[in-house]
Amino acid sequence: MPKTIAEINERIKRGQAVVATADEIIDLAREKGIARTAAEVDVVTTGTFGPMCSSGAYINTGHSQSRIKMGGGQAFLNDVPAYTGFAAVDLFIGANALPDADPRNRVHPGEFNYGGGHVIEELVAGKDVRLVAHAYGTDCYPRRELDTLVSINDLNEAVLFNIRNAYQNYNVAVNASSKTIYTYMGILKPNLGNATYCSAGQLSPLLNDPFYNTVGIGTRIFLGGGTGYVTWQGTQFNPDVPRTANGVPRRGAGTIAVIGDLKQMSSRYLRGISMLGYGVTMAVGIGLPIPILSEEILAYTLVTDADILAPVVDYAGAYPNRSSEVLAEVSYAELKSGQIKVRGATIPAASLSSYQRAVEIAQTLKKWIERSEFFLTERVAPLPGVESGMSLKPLTERR
Repeated sequence: MPKTIAEINERIKRGQAVVATADEIIDLAREKGIARTAAEVDVVTTGTFGPMCSSGAYINTGHSQSRIKMGGGQAFLNDVPAYTGFAAVDLFIGANALPDADPRNRVHPGEFNYGGGHVIEELVAGKDVRLVAHAYGTDCYPRRELDTLVSINDLNEAVLFNIRNAYQNYNVAVNASSKTIYTYMGILKPNLGNATYCSAGQLSPLLNDPFYNTVGIGTRIFLGGGTGYVTWQGTQFNPDVPRTANGVPRRGAGTIAVIGDLKQMSSRYLRGISMLGYGVTMAVGIGLPIPILSEEILAYTLVTDADILAPVVDYAGAYPNRSSEVLAEVSYAELKSGQIKVRGATIPAASLSSYQRAVEIAQTLKKWIERSEFFLTERVAPLPGVESGMSLKPLTERR
């Protein structure tokens, strides 16, 4: 009989909820069958931990003794520029932001040793961060310069706000050219010398809910070691892609925008990353709880690495030139074996995301639910579904 989120939350409250991770549920359903498993299991937890560039944090620093209006001026956190265009002491720092003094790729490949993702990691870790601001001064905000140390506990608010996370499937990157290239998918050796990918596969959040039957605006999630919420579909959300017979996207598809209190998070699940020759970013930990409201919803969580196909794309040619060419499709079972076959060649494959950390996230979320420390939320609105018309068009085709 179908369940409701309210009924599941009541079971969580009483400490009676049955929870399994997306890894565990596969064997459980094989043993007991879909009908019995759907009746017994209340929640399936998922997890992913990897680079997610479209991430950042907004903070309110509070006012200095003589007030300063950073809005319209400049502000830097450990020399990394923060966006000041909101108001007097509201700032936003993006994971990709770089210090002005960083040489970038003037000497190629650039090292990109420090940036916005590292600032966010240090704030979450409780470290002091140097705040420098330059303002033009007004009658009500007379101060023009500020140079001080702040920690996360000094801030009125510190909020993680990521506009595109948890990509639903993604490219496998290779390099068909004759020279080494440096990309956001890592260093790619020439002549199909290696392949990189970035997904937790069968544990990945949106691959366990391929048609967004349970996730939506208002869904409570594990975010960065604390709790957060889905606020909207993420940027580049595009559900209208080729899918397998069981609905799994064979290309990058859905994404989510997420928000949460940075003060509750952990630097274990928010890590600044330097990518040689590309830039800086941040690894983000996300776990999505999937309420088992029906046998159909359970069936989608039984996806295995062998069921998930990803496109192999040449990052020296097709990707930068926005060509739709796909060299091959490979399963995550093949990718996780450490090698794939493309054009008759056997290529070593490595992940940019941490499956071990993804498992840890799914297990942590499971424990929170079992301990009545995490309750599910009813989504306010669903994410757009397939055939939504939300295709990604080149700039030249937009009006």
